[in-house]
Amino acid sequence: MPTPTYSKTGTKASTAAKLNKEVFAVNTDNHDLMKQAYQTYLANGRENLAKTLKRGEVRGGGKKPWKQKGTGRARFGSIRVPIWRGGGITFGPLGKENYSKKMTKNAKRAAIKQALSVKSAANAIILMDDFTVSDGKTKTAQALLNKVSATGRILIAVETLDEKTVQALANINDVAVVQAQYLNVYTLLNANTVILTKKAQEIVETWLTNKEAK
Repeated sequence: MPTPTYSKTGTKASTAAKLNKEVFAVNTDNHDLMKQAYQTYLANGRENLAKTLKRGEVRGGGKKPWKQKGTGRARFGSIRVPIWRGGGITFGPLGKENYSKKMTKNAKRAAIKQALSVKSAANAIILMDDFTVSDGKTKTAQALLNKVSATGRILIAVETLDEKTVQALANINDVAVVQAQYLNVYTLLNANTVILTKKAQEIVETWLTNKEAK
């Protein structure tokens, strides 16, 4: 499928490049796999910070609040009981819960193919010969993005991360740069524009079609 292609300086090529249909044009009628991959990404990044105190961990309550009989009130042995305000919490989070989820390798790859296909169908993928900002300046990086008509939330996939390029993009809102082998459904679906360098495209196609690199 033809995809707009630009040089590393942002000059548009006269002919559009074609993407591998096995990766960028798979069936996306059923979104269950993408949803699973999206939720798995979020679950695996979740920090387990919530913790409540059980009855034995709440301070105080060593003394019986009132005598057993003769007061007309219900019998209580401690103010730390769960039904009292400020008492222990029953079945609350302990800070030891495991929220992580797992997906098989093949399922992950299939989900990423679907996400790439969704972006390709929406004409949200741009190919570039390379994406480097050698001077490390934000102004230069922004000018290059404007040249290739990249808008909204932008995801840039490259072969290797260049320190100067990362520095230049750091101060631009809604722009992320990742190595091609770390692409995932979450970042792909959240991006309005996906920029792939030629080498990143080769890496992605090799990885997702199980072909050995040449």
